[in-house]
Amino acid sequence: MSVKVKICGITNLEDALAAADAGADYLGFIFFPPSKRFVEPQAVRDIVRELRQRPEIPLLVGVFVDETAAFMMQVLDDCDLDFAQLSGQEVPWLVGDKASPLYGRAYKGIQPASRTEAEVEAEWYAVPDRADLLPSLLLDSYHPTLRGGTGETGDWEISAKLAKVYPGFMLAGGLTPDNVAEAVQQVRPFAVDVASGVEAQPGKKDYARVSTFIANAKAVG
Repeated sequence: MSVKVKICGITNLEDALAAADAGADYLGFIFFPPSKRFVEPQAVRDIVRELRQRPEIPLLVGVFVDETAAFMMQVLDDCDLDFAQLSGQEVPWLVGDKASPLYGRAYKGIQPASRTEAEVEAEWYAVPDRADLLPSLLLDSYHPTLRGGTGETGDWEISAKLAKVYPGFMLAGGLTPDNVAEAVQQVRPFAVDVASGVEAQPGKKDYARVSTFIANAKAVG
């Protein structure tokens, strides 16, 4: 089975349609105002309304940073999204406890500063008993202030180790059309995630790069 691909940082309908047509498995919408790829919930509602008219579309992911469970659930429901990606300092029970309102609809994005930290945080946050299409964990490149979209390549050695332990492991961080095939070969993740690596400018996708990225990722046997 080929690797799944998430195109993140979608801000407009044209980019969403282009990514869907190119074979993306997930589209990500960022609800974090400091991000260059931030998009208002109302805009996402409009985009999703159009997408839902198509017979088949990617799974739709809302990306949040340090929001309450109630707020995230409201946005998921209002915008008709499938999953939430938690990319802040959220507590593990939000994704791993059956009592959480997000249980079964959320996974954690981590940015560990070291291999030891990566192993510890993966153990804390990886989703247990995940459904087939729900990622168990996303590992992004470390940055002291930015929450993803840094363009910096991550540690593929520790990522490969985690991918063997946690089915549903998603790799992010500095992926581009030029290096994604090598990343998939080395890490063997369930899915890969890209934002800045397929952009013409922040918040606007380069459709040729999107298509090439997806094709190169999925071509790996």
